[in-house]
Amino acid sequence: MEILEILKELLTNTKEYLELFVTNHGTLIYGLLFLIVFCETGLVFLPLLPGDSLLFTAGVLAGNSANNLNVWLIIVLLIVAALLGDNTNYFVGKYLGGMIKKKKKFLFLKEEHIQKTEAYYQKYGAKTVIIARFIPIVRTVAPFVAGAGSMTYKKYIVNCIFGAILWVGGVTLIGYALGNVPFVQNNFKMVILGIIGLSLLPIIIEFLKAKFNQSKV
Repeated sequence: MEILEILKELLTNTKEYLELFVTNHGTLIYGLLFLIVFCETGLVFLPLLPGDSLLFTAGVLAGNSANNLNVWLIIVLLIVAALLGDNTNYFVGKYLGGMIKKKKKFLFLKEEHIQKTEAYYQKYGAKTVIIARFIPIVRTVAPFVAGAGSMTYKKYIVNCIFGAILWVGGVTLIGYALGNVPFVQNNFKMVILGIIGLSLLPIIIEFLKAKFNQSKV
């Protein structure tokens, strides 16, 4: 139950929880951030952990000199965490891919999900790995499906590295730059909801397009 409470706090009160953690545990915050990013990117059954909001908040906390946090250390650590998570996910997908195709399902993943994602990879190329990095849930599932499908590791890892640098570096530095802006400080939850909304927009658009195409058939 305690773990569920922590997850709830991370999802609903990200800034307050991390600020309290820094106050109580200091530099151990680096380890907590590393663990969350690794789990969100590396464990296919934990796609709902905070991602974009966590990176933005980490940047905001680093921008507050009272917290004594190094933004560049955060960025390097979390790029490593994201890459370790993605690679774990990719190779687990590669190992279980045959089973999914044989049994047609694994957890919430079905063979059709692999087929659709492979078709998406064929249409848009390996840059899909970079795009997926910025979309919640998709960034957790995409490495698994890439491993379960036919994407070679050489093609995957190049885009994986580039995507991790863009995602972690970009979102964290935005938080670092905007954290002391009065509007952001006074409307932090609204800003976080806006970030989440923007990141979910591609999923909503794809869902609406699929529904629209179905209605035309």
